[in-house]
Amino acid sequence: MASAASGPVYRRAGREGFLHPSLVPILILVRGGPNCHSAASPTEKAPRKKTLRKRKRTKLGKDKRRKHRHWQVTVYYHDGERFARVYTDRAKAAKFAERQKKSPVVKATRVTQVD
Repeated sequence: MASAASGPVYRRAGREGFLHPSLVPILILVRGGPNCHSAASPTEKAPRKKTLRKRKRTKLGKDKRRKHRHWQVTVYYHDGERFARVYTDRAKAAKFAERQKKSPVVKATRVTQVD
């Protein structure tokens, strides 16, 4: 056993035996050491994986019965009037919207997918 002159003796549970007081803080740090979920060393941070956010699917995208989509072109005029036309081809809808934008009485056009 250690003598009284060297200080108190601390006993740690288990098979390790007696420990010196100066080793207790080191053992506390080591005890919470790396595990399978941490980086290689406690000072290094594990590199983060960059993940892309997945876009939420709308109910229109889930419908397997549909053979084609419907695209509505809405034309807004300066006097407050609205006009809408539905196409089954998005390219044709966009082409119609561009043609309508050239008119001086058209305020804006919008192409949206509809049910």
